[in-house]
Amino acid sequence: MSVIKDLIEQIENPELRMRVQQEVDKLNKQRKFGLVFEEHTPENTPLFDVPVKRGFLVTQRRKLTKAGREKEESVEYYVVVSMDGDNVVCEHTVSHEQVTMAKGEVVVVAKLGDPIYPYLKPMGSVQNAPDSELWHTLIEADNYHALQLLAYLYAGQVDCIYIDPPYNSGARDWKYNNDYVDGNDSYKHSKWLSMIEKRLLLAKKLLNPNDSVLIVTIDEKEYHHLGCLLEQMFPQARIQMISSVINPAGAGKPSTFYRTDEYIYYVQLGSNIVLPESRQQENVPVVWDTLRRSNAKNTRENTKNQFYPIYVNDATHQIEFIGLPLPLEIPIEDAPKRNGCTSVYPIRDDGTEMMWGCKREELQNRLNNGFVRVGKYTPHKPQKYVISYLTGGIIDDINSGKAITLGRNEDGTINAYYPTGRDRMPTTNWQRPLHDAQQYGSKLIKPMIGDRFTFPKSLYAEKDCISIVMANKPNALILDFFAGSGTTLHAVNLLNAEDGGQRRCIMVTNNEIGETKEKELVPQGIFPGDEEWEKWGIARYVNWPRTECSIKGVDVNGKPIEGEYITTNTEKKFTDRNISQIDFFVEEPNLTKKKKLVTFINKQKDVKLPTMKEDAPYLLAEEDDSCNATVLFDVEVSEEWLEALDGHDEITNIYIVTSKGTVFKRIKESVVELLGQVEETIPVKMPMADGFKANASYFKLGFLDKTSVALGRQFKELLPLLWMKTGARGECPELAEEELPQMMICEKNHFAVLIDETAYHAFEKEMQDKKDIIDTVFFVTDSNRGFKEMTEGIGVDKTYQLYRDYLDNFRINNIK
Repeated sequence: MSVIKDLIEQIENPELRMRVQQEVDKLNKQRKFGLVFEEHTPENTPLFDVPVKRGFLVTQRRKLTKAGREKEESVEYYVVVSMDGDNVVCEHTVSHEQVTMAKGEVVVVAKLGDPIYPYLKPMGSVQNAPDSELWHTLIEADNYHALQLLAYLYAGQVDCIYIDPPYNSGARDWKYNNDYVDGNDSYKHSKWLSMIEKRLLLAKKLLNPNDSVLIVTIDEKEYHHLGCLLEQMFPQARIQMISSVINPAGAGKPSTFYRTDEYIYYVQLGSNIVLPESRQQENVPVVWDTLRRSNAKNTRENTKNQFYPIYVNDATHQIEFIGLPLPLEIPIEDAPKRNGCTSVYPIRDDGTEMMWGCKREELQNRLNNGFVRVGKYTPHKPQKYVISYLTGGIIDDINSGKAITLGRNEDGTINAYYPTGRDRMPTTNWQRPLHDAQQYGSKLIKPMIGDRFTFPKSLYAEKDCISIVMANKPNALILDFFAGSGTTLHAVNLLNAEDGGQRRCIMVTNNEIGETKEKELVPQGIFPGDEEWEKWGIARYVNWPRTECSIKGVDVNGKPIEGEYITTNTEKKFTDRNISQIDFFVEEPNLTKKKKLVTFINKQKDVKLPTMKEDAPYLLAEEDDSCNATVLFDVEVSEEWLEALDGHDEITNIYIVTSKGTVFKRIKESVVELLGQVEETIPVKMPMADGFKANASYFKLGFLDKTSVALGRQFKELLPLLWMKTGARGECPELAEEELPQMMICEKNHFAVLIDETAYHAFEKEMQDKKDIIDTVFFVTDSNRGFKEMTEGIGVDKTYQLYRDYLDNFRINNIK
């Protein structure tokens, strides 16, 4: 290297000599083992709303798009030397040639790592939960600068970051410019890695080091490079990779393996854990006893207060009301009825009137606590429903923690177990039908926004990714800074709807348009930054409309969305068994004919009979629960068959061979009385037209002049930042008046601002009875001493000094 140093010393131009030396120093520091990639020239971001001024770095607007450049042209950068009316004189950053251009032709650009002073410009909001303080946010921005802002707002506070970065495929679709690789790279993937690393360095600042997770999805082109990068950046984390089938049909080129899956990295920090999907129970659920007493002494005539009607709603199959005890002299036929309900009394099958297991008041108390449930519907029995309850001993075990409560079932009953079972953990290979991106991504959002976005993630795939590590955090803060079409917020809203959570989601996406649209707009003189251009971008044309539509439950035309969400919640469904008469069969069939009938029945959808090996009057699998059907060939042995059928709740398809309708009807009634209805556990579905009880705000990231901020001229622009910094609680406040007030006390948002420090005493007085509501105060003052004194006097949890806190953060806290 000494020879190179000698040669560098011979360079006469001091600026060039220093630049070459810096690049050589970088080469010397480059890793020789492990993940090796070039650090590229910093990315530049156009700042369309920043006025052009002398000394600013600019570029030509038309060259920001491929369609706007000539064949051999590239994006070039200039420094503004002087301004003359509507023209600007600029000096090329490489050739130093000076050119004059119209002010409207150029746009200010910022290099990644340069100090920036961001603000959030309100673009829209949707409110479908006016009583909720929870507000999600969408930020339209280059994600690097948005991450700089979020590092100021939420450093160390984010529970989960989910990102689906561009896969570096080289494809130029309109949603992302995936092609981050150029032909001059010594390492094929270095530009992509450089881009990802810069953003992950900022994202790392956001994650709670004690308990958080980073989730990154990727395909086969970069997964191994990404894995090395994650291990390098998060050496203390636990990192696992999941394979998830998202395209069961597969995609690929002839003579190659068709790819069906993508990969998901989980980077877990601190105490973050993967949660069990379910619990494998080994005969340890709590035992539910029948509410009806069974002892011969526990009859109606032996008690005064434990024979009363329980009214079960015919539609929901849940207890609607518990009636008063019925005096012995009043028959149940004369007891009060309730519309839409079935009256249930403790009556044995032989008609003996018994007593319930507890008095009315105690049963009501247990019902309120989820300790009473409705079971099988038995319409042909004297007691129309089986009612079960938890005994006092089990309730004591639940209250003491000896029995563990998992939550509540759909009917409100407690789901509890004794902890000797085993958790079923998710595996590293997911083959889940709901993760099909075509069925539950593209087709799911089409009724909302049409064909505006072609390849979104499956809503359920993303919800599962997040819930596996966030189901135990109902108030989690979740960030996606490659938000694209907005699946992440959609998934968070669905997860919240399932379990009543209040998880908050922040999305960041750029506003790129597709190459096809670029070629259409550029010849018309429409360029990035123009309203006619921006309205077609992914933030405005896809993400925000999807967010609005999914929350409101209407499509982009205001019509209710068709379709249903499939949730992980379950409910019980009661249906009649399929009981069929076979009247085309011979009265005394032989074994061969019976086998042919069995073969014919087994061809029916979702029907399974056991193999018929020998002649018999009926066919019923005694020990194979997978068989769900039975055939009665000889009605003369119906009583024997019914006795054998008792307890086989898995039998849902019943075939009775007889030509006589009256015989079939009689046997059918006996089957219904014996087995009752089929009880199924099915997923709860939610109509998409119902929307979500959620609120969201849409902002565009803009940039302020440092001097103007320091002089306090742009407080209005900074107000949304203060709102976000204090938790984005309640609707974002606004200032309509031009003149700033002396103070703002935003009770609905739980923060206050003293804008004029001379009004401190009045502010302190206003705050006296609001300290249980306001937990954050911002003081606008240049005096450190004054800030300290006001902080000590106001007595709230958090205080910040404006504008010093804001300016210092963005001047110092940058990645170079």
